Amino acid sequence: MKKEKRIRKSIGVEENFKSYKFLYFIIICVCFFPFISPAIALIIGLVYSIIGIKYEYIHTYTSRILQASIVLMGFGMSLATVVSSSKNGFIETAISVSIVMILGILLGKLLKVEKNIALLIATGTAICGGSAIAAIAPILNSKSYQNSFALIVVFVLNAIALFLFPFIGHTIGLSQETFGNWAAIAIHDTSSVVGAGAIYGEQALQIATTVKLIRALWIIPLSFVIAFLYKTEDKQSIKFPWFILLFVFAILFANFFPNFQASYTHFSWLGQRGMVVALFLIGSNIGINDIKQSGTKSFALGIILWGIIAVGSLFFLI
Repeated sequence: MKKEKRIRKSIGVEENFKSYKFLYFIIICVCFFPFISPAIALIIGLVYSIIGIKYEYIHTYTSRILQASIVLMGFGMSLATVVSSSKNGFIETAISVSIVMILGILLGKLLKVEKNIALLIATGTAICGGSAIAAIAPILNSKSYQNSFALIVVFVLNAIALFLFPFIGHTIGLSQETFGNWAAIAIHDTSSVVGAGAIYGEQALQIATTVKLIRALWIIPLSFVIAFLYKTEDKQSIKFPWFILLFVFAILFANFFPNFQASYTHFSWLGQRGMVVALFLIGSNIGINDIKQSGTKSFALGIILWGIIAVGSLFFLI
């Protein structure tokens, strides 16, 4: 009788495993459609986790998918655009990235936020939201709940900024140029920067997009700095960011050999969709208890940091 119960239990587990695998397969396929944004993918993953749908095996590939996606997105970046817009946006971007990272670390210590969460939130705020967090996470060897909480903070603030920034800009009468620079500096994610710029005007959209591109490239030197500093604290945990070198190679290759532009467009699209898949996997591997473990202070850090850079950059630009 006991043997029969064990057999039934094992059969039930196997059936759940197959059904969970199928449910994961469906969402991964859906992630390649344009109506699934990174935020939506993360939310779907969180819903899966909350209701108990979990496929452990595939989570072992999350880090690899993140890294491969970052490399593929490099094929869609233009060096010519970066160089042409660097005269106007480089200084502002360099100052903002440095200030946000320093403030993020100091505020993290002041609020007693976990080191990895503070670094991830600061990186996402300083550079390019979820993409920056995804690039830094493997270097820090951060835990799933740390990655997820940083992503949640960034995506929530992005959603708010998409509607709030154009309203503020029109209210105080910002020019197209000023708003474009402000959006690129103070809004985390590229999609929200582009969206806010498009709402405000064509010139604001062009400026916001090019300056944001410069800001995104700071992920390269910052990755090496964090890898170096992290090594001094725990030599066993350091993971040299080889994928960042491949990311740089992808940018250079795409710009030196422009004849394959059609292929580069496909590679970049695949990288963007791969990032969406990775965010779904990250969300599905996090539990409510893990989110609670990060504490309200971590969320306060993200809000304070974002508020400082938004107000500070606007004051600087005006």
